[in-house]
Amino acid sequence: MATKKKYYVVWEGKTCGVMDTWDECKNAIHGFKDAKYKSFKTRELAEKAFRESYDNYKGKKLPEDELSKEQLKRIGQPIKNSICVDAACSGNPGTMEYQGVEVSTGEVIFKKGPYQQANNNVGEFLALVHALALAKKNGDKRPVYSDSATAISWIQNKQHKSNLKQTEENRQIFTMLDRAVIWLNNHTFENKLLKWETKAWGEIPADFGRK
Repeated sequence: MATKKKYYVVWEGKTCGVMDTWDECKNAIHGFKDAKYKSFKTRELAEKAFRESYDNYKGKKLPEDELSKEQLKRIGQPIKNSICVDAACSGNPGTMEYQGVEVSTGEVIFKKGPYQQANNNVGEFLALVHALALAKKNGDKRPVYSDSATAISWIQNKQHKSNLKQTEENRQIFTMLDRAVIWLNNHTFENKLLKWETKAWGEIPADFGRK
């Protein structure tokens, strides 16, 4: 299936404007503290947004992101008695941290980081393994939600596929990745891995709130 085209607006970064590719956007925001950017489905929407304030779009659903009543009914509601995980990373690679949260109460179960020279996919993957290992230890069979289809697929394949480059700064991350893969290949778990439907339910409760 062909990937849908996106356009990226950078309001604050090394360079600002409407970008045609993620690589252009990434180059504009990488290493820029508190960069402000967002993706759009059409160039027209992106150009309109760039002429306006970032605050008009920060953390807000756009009309093209809204789901129909039929879609919402089909998706249903999240399971309250569950765990969810999320990661946040400033830059790619950059400073990363991750956490696990009780869906029903919002209580933080674990929080790790910050780690240097990592990325979001790695954080999401490590968060999932952390949650599964902790659940296994405690006999906790509740479902585990993540909003990262990539991280879920890595868990299912029992192997990460990150193209992150190893450096002296992120040696600890690679040690953690190795341990995570070993754990997955030596343990089973009864927890269902579920995709958090952000468009239907809003941000995952474990979100760090930095979008």
